[in-house]
Amino acid sequence: MATLTWHTFLLVANFLIISVFYVKTDAQEAHRPWYENLPAVAMDYKVHVEAGKEDCYFQYVQPGATFYASYSVVRGGDGMAGFAVRNPTGQIVRPYQWLPSGDYTDQSSTGGYYSICIDNQFSRFAGKLINLYITVVKYDAWDQYAKEIEALNVNMENFTVAIGLVERNINNMLQYQSFGRTREARDYALLLDNNSYVQNFSVAQILVIFVTCSIQVYFVRKLFDIKSTGSTRNRI
Repeated sequence: MATLTWHTFLLVANFLIISVFYVKTDAQEAHRPWYENLPAVAMDYKVHVEAGKEDCYFQYVQPGATFYASYSVVRGGDGMAGFAVRNPTGQIVRPYQWLPSGDYTDQSSTGGYYSICIDNQFSRFAGKLINLYITVVKYDAWDQYAKEIEALNVNMENFTVAIGLVERNINNMLQYQSFGRTREARDYALLLDNNSYVQNFSVAQILVIFVTCSIQVYFVRKLFDIKSTGSTRNRI
């Protein structure tokens, strides 16, 4: 009986691993990228938006999944940019706001392609480096796995609940990590800009002081430069 239980456990573990990475290949979903059918997808981008431009990105969200998108300006100009999100019907669910960072969450999506737009039209001269973070999580996918496991006469209810809880915690942790990386990138960019400013300003001050001292020495020496004349020699 112990050997049978151990083999059953290995079978269930292998089935769970295969199910996590299992991709449907039916005709209706063949045109979609393979990662769009996974229970959870997380993407972290750094994008450069030119001055006076707007860039839009599209992400497919499964019906019933949780959609989350956030942005943060890392460097450039006044450190702010516009951010807007449109749902699959084209309705603006997150209107434009000129802020250094922002986010949007849809807990239960109807399914389709969301549009995430980064706007830099108010900045006419400075481009912006922006960190964009997107996640799509389908929490009820674990219920499907539980039903498939129950077909094998294995009671995995507690294990499925624990896995779902772990998945939620991992998603929250990834969001916090993305926020931390964004702040770190922004602080590092500010540090580099300040260092460059201090170096350039210091070199400029040194050059000004050098030129000023050279001019002062030149004119002081001119004050003590006495030229001899012929009439003076005759008197002697």
